[in-house]
Amino acid sequence: MSAVRTRPDLAISGEHKELRSMVRELMADTSSSATLREVMETEDGFERKTWSTMAQLGLMALLVPERYEGLGQGPVEASIVFEEMGRALYPGPYFASVALATNALLCSGDGAACSDLLPGIAAGSTIATVAMAEAVKPWSSPNTVCTSARRNGDAWILDGSKSFVPHGHVADLLLVTARTDAGLSLFAVEPAEAGVETHALTSLDLTRRLAAVSFVGARARLVGADGGADPVMASTVDRALIALASEQAGGAARCLEMSVEYSKQREQFGRPIGSFQAIAHRCVEMLQRVEFARAASHYAAACQATQVDELPVAARVAAAYCGRAYRWVATENIQVHGGLGFTWEHDAHLHYRRSWASETLLGNAEEHYMAVADRVGLGPPEEVA
Repeated sequence: MSAVRTRPDLAISGEHKELRSMVRELMADTSSSATLREVMETEDGFERKTWSTMAQLGLMALLVPERYEGLGQGPVEASIVFEEMGRALYPGPYFASVALATNALLCSGDGAACSDLLPGIAAGSTIATVAMAEAVKPWSSPNTVCTSARRNGDAWILDGSKSFVPHGHVADLLLVTARTDAGLSLFAVEPAEAGVETHALTSLDLTRRLAAVSFVGARARLVGADGGADPVMASTVDRALIALASEQAGGAARCLEMSVEYSKQREQFGRPIGSFQAIAHRCVEMLQRVEFARAASHYAAACQATQVDELPVAARVAAAYCGRAYRWVATENIQVHGGLGFTWEHDAHLHYRRSWASETLLGNAEEHYMAVADRVGLGPPEEVA
């Protein structure tokens, strides 16, 4: 008798709708366009008061198991939150702390590290991020990790540098990949420790700060097994890509809304421009890509929730499709608005910047498609019969 194959649960419950409504209202109240433009100019790049409000609502604790003082919710709930934050271009370190750091700790299997570090992340008192990229190409390959770690008695010492670290300039906790004699390993580092320097980078996306971090004899704590970070980081990236795809789907949906609203208001030759086929057809194509992006990200989150075998493929498919869809819709949004869309005063260009930056944050579409080919057993073209 053949085994029954588990399928992801794609149902949207009343609780899911309430969660979406709550987060959308929160973003409207705390992260309006005017507020966003104010905090973009600050040193931190986000508002601490809003961060505290989010913590009180349990948003940082969403994915943290109850045994680590979290809410123990799942990836589908997290996907809804990320979609709404992408829609609002939320500039704070939520993606860094929840999608990256929380998942890295959970994937590490290190119960002691989770017990020590996750409660602070869940409470919002610890801003955490993952530092894995380095200023070499292709930075996403584990073989390019040059940061090294060595034992010094009971402690570990790190030397090297990381780049493109999401919100690394405000992090209280860094989870860093480094090489030891045993292989790629994961370490927890406090930026306040001696030998750690961080500084914010100037980047395309004005709503998500990146940082560079250097380590010179910095003390670190091993997380997980020595030399065991390869599968941990692969799983972490898959989970983070699902969150990023949800963000991108939300951003694309907001761009569509902006285009439709403007095409109803803007008149040419005495008619709303939305009545012209060129604009109407463009908006229909935008809608199609938005709906496909939502479907892809939601399916990947449901696969993660039920831990089905297709999760690694679903995560990369969502990442590849949603990244390109967001960029395309953000570009078309500017075209619908004409020259107005790329002015500093209009939010369309902020989505345009976010779409380009997020599409390459954890690898580009070509890398995602190559990962899909590898995971379904297809080699390079010359190896395929």
